[in-house]
Amino acid sequence: MNLQEVTKKVEAVAKKAGAFIREESKGFSLNKVEQKGFNDLVSYVDKGAEEIIVKELAEIVPEAGFITEEGTRSDKNKPLTWIVDPLDGTTNFVHGIPMYAVSIALARGSEIIVGVVYEINLDECYAAYEGAASTCNGKPIRVSEADALGDSLVAAGFPYDDGGKLEEYLQLLKFFIKNSHGLRRLGSAAVDLCYVACGRVEGYLEYNLQSYDVAAGTLIVKQAGGKVTDFSGGDNFIFGGQMLASNTKLHGVFEKALSEKFL
Repeated sequence: MNLQEVTKKVEAVAKKAGAFIREESKGFSLNKVEQKGFNDLVSYVDKGAEEIIVKELAEIVPEAGFITEEGTRSDKNKPLTWIVDPLDGTTNFVHGIPMYAVSIALARGSEIIVGVVYEINLDECYAAYEGAASTCNGKPIRVSEADALGDSLVAAGFPYDDGGKLEEYLQLLKFFIKNSHGLRRLGSAAVDLCYVACGRVEGYLEYNLQSYDVAAGTLIVKQAGGKVTDFSGGDNFIFGGQMLASNTKLHGVFEKALSEKFL
């Protein structure tokens, strides 16, 4: 398989779905929203984008299975698997906040070998494949060189279900607010990871995540020189629900804060 060619085709698919989402955003209203769970929103736009993506990806790598957020197709037990979030940042989308993305990854077993995130409103297409540098709109990107927390900006997400750890998490976020340039909550895990990869933020953390939120972005971070682990420093970050991504130099600082204030 030529991963470079596959990645180029996936970028085109992400942009096609993004064009659909961008067009639908012009006339979208809150009365078109469904709730999968408390604060877990979905709309016909998510489902329509996913149908576009699944159809196109099935032609690129016909033998691959699928893990999709909206369940338009699900066949996981195959050597290759597409992991798809058609609209990461749905809550932003339905409220008209212009920060959401298409996220597509291809996994070989448990390893991500292709990752593409298309941030729709900025028209930024982030991509990586196994063995190659990460890019944004075709240009190489690299994580930040900052090596002090006081010189860093941190991104974090707020989980739909806090798992009984909200107070500890808030204390952790308070630590970052007081000891860095600040804390940002963008509302899209896929975008958060890409911003680590291109050096806009030095770290990102969140828990109670799903694989489709982060699969593509993790490869983009790693191929840009960053580091990705779960909260305990392990490698169960795609399916384990915990994500810590950094510019590598500050990873130990983030791990120490997690150990002292959250775990």
